[in-house]
Amino acid sequence: MNTRFSRRHFMGSAAAALGALGLRPATALGAGIRPPPPGLEPRDPYDDLAKLSSNENPYGPSDKMMASMNAAWKYSNRYGYPDGDILEKIADHHGVGTRNIMMNAGSGETLKVAGLAFLKHDEKVVGVEPTFLTVYRAAAGIDADAIIRPLLGDHTQDIDDLIKVTRRNYRDVGLVYVCNPNNPTGVVVSDDDIRRLLDGIPEDIPVLIDEAYHHFVQDPSYATAVPYIKEGRKVLVTRTFSKIYGMAGLRLGYGIAPEEMIDEMRVYSTGSVNALVKWGGVAALEDHESEAWVRDTTIALREATANELRGQGFEVIPSETNFFMVHTGRPASEVRAEFRKHDVAVGRDFPPMLDYLRVSIGTEEEMKRFLTAWNQIFPDGMTATGSSR
Repeated sequence: MNTRFSRRHFMGSAAAALGALGLRPATALGAGIRPPPPGLEPRDPYDDLAKLSSNENPYGPSDKMMASMNAAWKYSNRYGYPDGDILEKIADHHGVGTRNIMMNAGSGETLKVAGLAFLKHDEKVVGVEPTFLTVYRAAAGIDADAIIRPLLGDHTQDIDDLIKVTRRNYRDVGLVYVCNPNNPTGVVVSDDDIRRLLDGIPEDIPVLIDEAYHHFVQDPSYATAVPYIKEGRKVLVTRTFSKIYGMAGLRLGYGIAPEEMIDEMRVYSTGSVNALVKWGGVAALEDHESEAWVRDTTIALREATANELRGQGFEVIPSETNFFMVHTGRPASEVRAEFRKHDVAVGRDFPPMLDYLRVSIGTEEEMKRFLTAWNQIFPDGMTATGSSR
């Protein structure tokens, strides 16, 4: 099937999708923030890009978050400042105690701390490929190792295989890592499979479950792994404010785990979260309206864009995140270079899925630019590159 992209058709589809959710396509959470005076900031080519490469929230912090952070400037010259009780707010949000929480500058830092805390020299972390690589890199930096397993043909994580490999290497395994939903595929591991994994491996092996994209999931088979921590399981769940709350450049994340695991990790944590970010985090947790707007808008634009590509014959992996992967039928590196000529930045390579392109969901305007460029790069749809698989 070779249905061509039409700007009017896409804009109508996106508007209809957003309208069905009771959203205004032109709404922007940061609309009330004034731009800088002319000439205050130098012209930066970065500002001209449609930024669809790093799974960011394109709208930034909400107005309530900005107001809270701006009010916190008065603490910028202090050490022992009020912080809005951010640790207590996070703990209450999950129904755990403050000693079950570790705050860091983004969940990536928490992942690094976990690798340092639970992997000793020559020990192994078990996980899949492709996935988010921070834990594997932390392992390599301390002469630990990774047992990396492939995804199944439907792009899901092979839980039976992870159990088998972990048990076979029990004496050497220091950590099991599951990104859920997985980055870069956007595919979830069901709650039943998470429980099966925990039940199937020795109970003294820590399991790290990265839930960076938790807020976008609609699949009813999915559930957060936080209840397993309350059961006393040796589980660490990581979360970030970078995605749904728009704080990627500000850096705030945290881990939730049993007290003894948090205590082991504290030795390796710097606690480098500043006053403005803490107050922004407090406001984010309380701003349910903005969170819902970002979630619903992102999902509507994701589905509208993915359906356009499917209509041209391309395989798009069903996603539960703020990004998707599309099978290009040719090296994604070549496609990425073509997009850059159109001032559209898309995702990096994710071996071994080198003919799949990860596309983050931007604003409606950015997704329109993406599809316009796609139409020029693939003028004949999937027929130019062979059958989609």
